[in-house]
Amino acid sequence: MPKRTYQPNKKRAQKKHGFLKRMSTANGRNVLKRRKDKGRKVLSK
Repeated sequence: MPKRTYQPNKKRAQKKHGFLKRMSTANGRNVLKRRKDKGRKVLSK
């Protein structure tokens, strides 16, 4: 049986998809804005 593809790692997930990473680029800020406008309860991890 091969290893499963998703090996969760909280620190890596934060580094790649966290709020600070989103805020660090103009496109990331656009992502947050879209999610905020849509009314998301959680903007990012």
